[in-house]
Amino acid sequence: MGAELPFKDSFVDRLGLWDDARLTQARDMLDAVERDGLEVVRFVFADQHGLTRGKAVNRSAVADTIVNGCTIVSTLILKDTSHRTVLPVWQSGAGMGAPRLAGAADLIMVADPATFRRLPWAPSNGWVLCDLYYPDGEPVGLSTRQLLREALDRLAGHGLAFVSGLEIEFHLFRLVDRNLNPEDCVQPGTPPTVASLQHGYQYLTEIRYDELEPVFAELRRALLSLGVPIRSEEVEFGPSQVELTFGRREGLETADDAVLIRSAIKQVCQRLGYHATFMCRPHIANTFSSGWHLHQSLQDIETGENRCVPGAGDEHLSEVGRRYLAGLLRHARASCLLAAPTINAYKRYQPRSLAPDRIQWGSDNKGAMLRVVRGTNDAATRIENRVGEPAANPYLYLSSQVLSGLDGIDSKAEPPPPVEEPYSSDAERLPRSLMEALEAFRDSRFFRAAYGDEFVDYLTAIKQAELDRFLATVTDWEQREYFEIF
Repeated sequence: MGAELPFKDSFVDRLGLWDDARLTQARDMLDAVERDGLEVVRFVFADQHGLTRGKAVNRSAVADTIVNGCTIVSTLILKDTSHRTVLPVWQSGAGMGAPRLAGAADLIMVADPATFRRLPWAPSNGWVLCDLYYPDGEPVGLSTRQLLREALDRLAGHGLAFVSGLEIEFHLFRLVDRNLNPEDCVQPGTPPTVASLQHGYQYLTEIRYDELEPVFAELRRALLSLGVPIRSEEVEFGPSQVELTFGRREGLETADDAVLIRSAIKQVCQRLGYHATFMCRPHIANTFSSGWHLHQSLQDIETGENRCVPGAGDEHLSEVGRRYLAGLLRHARASCLLAAPTINAYKRYQPRSLAPDRIQWGSDNKGAMLRVVRGTNDAATRIENRVGEPAANPYLYLSSQVLSGLDGIDSKAEPPPPVEEPYSSDAERLPRSLMEALEAFRDSRFFRAAYGDEFVDYLTAIKQAELDRFLATVTDWEQREYFEIF
């Protein structure tokens, strides 16, 4: 007889956090843990950067943890990309308007049992994505998964559901040295030494694909085992650069997939002696920039029809599709911080590079920021946003799209004509640095209203700390530029 789920009077029961469907999923999760003889379950959440953090719970404690949650220190959502806690937890009002985080107080991770998986590369391990709550049961408003859920609820209020698909580029290297000497163990640590797996420059040639098939095979099997709808593996233009594409998903699913995909790829590759990086442009000779192209459309909740499909009198998109697109353009500058959140991302926005550098849209034009794909009576009509980097927090990237597009719908906005020559147009430029993007997001009245001042101040404080460390660091560029001449 398997373990019983101690639901009555548990944390989720007392606070009414689950409906009957979620309770059934939780029981199915516990049955799977027992049936498959899992030794631990990793209870994880996606932090402000989209990185997974959490605890591995032994099988004997899994049933209780499913319904009562797992405590974590709140400083985990106050860290920059060096894993430093950058907000003042020992002062009143820590967390930039979130006083409940003062003193490094606890938060509660509560499993979403619908996300439970068994990890194929660690078959004794289960994995489940969690939401964050305060001990009194209030959702943590700074949780980015919660912010996307709220944005999707607003969209549902218009009778619409968000449908999206991933195209994500990254680099695969052979791991030469992890650089774990004591002098390397600083914060952040010395990055690994790597070597390319192929020369590149032969975009989509079969011989290049075959060179990487042994790695692709392991990644493909892992992702399919996890239930992720992978469609293709492709060799990109640069050395050791690849792209994976995935099928359409609804609502939270694409963001949840993205979190799991990045984590799975990095773990599988590390176990095989490779290093996968979603850094946009690694500082390695001859590497190319990687992007995250987000395909999106709007589905009618009642009929299931794609509401972006143009009718006979529409040239590119339906009326609601045009207005949604106009909203994406209107808030593109301020939302750039959420789609491209690292200093490194802004090295990608170069003209004539298949990456956007201006705020504009085109009909099947890969140089435009927004690319409208398909057209009249085509159920696959959609908008592709090409501005994102593969290191973006998926929940923030997607929620910025939903909120911006909704504003366009509500205000009945209309986009300008499509661009035909994207790199010579007079359209407004995208931010050219994280500094510009940070300022645009911080000053955005729209996003302050949409996310709340607390979240905007919180996120910009974390990103400002990252930026300040960069500005205080002497770079290789400065050394080459000034050391000899002056």
